[in-house]
Amino acid sequence: MIEAVAALPEVRLAYWDTGGAGDPVVLLHAGTGSHAVWEHQVPALTAAGHRVIAYSRRGHLGSDPGPEDRLGTGSGDLLALLDHLGVGRFHAVGTAAGGIVALDFALSCPARLRSLTLACSILGITDPDYLALGERLRPPGFAAMPPDFRELGPSYRAENPEGVARWLALEHKAIPGRQIRQPTANRITFASLRGLALPCLLMTGDADLWTPPAVLRLFARHLPRSESVVIAEAGHSAHWEQPEAFNAALLDFISRHAAA
Repeated sequence: MIEAVAALPEVRLAYWDTGGAGDPVVLLHAGTGSHAVWEHQVPALTAAGHRVIAYSRRGHLGSDPGPEDRLGTGSGDLLALLDHLGVGRFHAVGTAAGGIVALDFALSCPARLRSLTLACSILGITDPDYLALGERLRPPGFAAMPPDFRELGPSYRAENPEGVARWLALEHKAIPGRQIRQPTANRITFASLRGLALPCLLMTGDADLWTPPAVLRLFARHLPRSESVVIAEAGHSAHWEQPEAFNAALLDFISRHAAA
């Protein structure tokens, strides 16, 4: 595995790349994470023959924040990194805030994707009725609650204190300085979802406080080529809490949309 920092035109981004000739799979981390959070996915994806790439977005572990007056977009940075690495078409896998970047990229560059997986993500949709739904789900002050309460399900917190401690250790290292909030390149709406012709896997945990199963069903109604998986006894970090179920669903999906 190569671990390096890519010197892009606007910013330096830390990444790792397993290499290999298989279909590339690019992993996009949550707002509380970095390129270091995918330790449960790498063995399964590489064993299936994939080239696996992950990177830290601006201001996250190992990556520069970039110029304060030029924030760029997460999807623009992703495109620059892929061009730097010589990656053509790939499978995008985004969790939580990483799902917003992945979806924004799909809206801008659909021809670069073989498939799109959006896990435990609110997707960045800006329709007023959807924003009102979010306010009903999450009370004032929710964002200030402890990150493990917001992002790990109660079953996991009760049964796996070691896993919670490891998740928190990675979360504490994820943003060493100021947090960067980049805008999207596209205005993401339900109408824009309906125009997306890519195969899309939607996943969430049944205890996800951000994207409960009812919200996943709402997304599915607007994505014409989507399929949905709800992972039992998982919260907002299903890839970490229930990696076997997450990996099995992901590998099944991308195998059906692999290069010929």
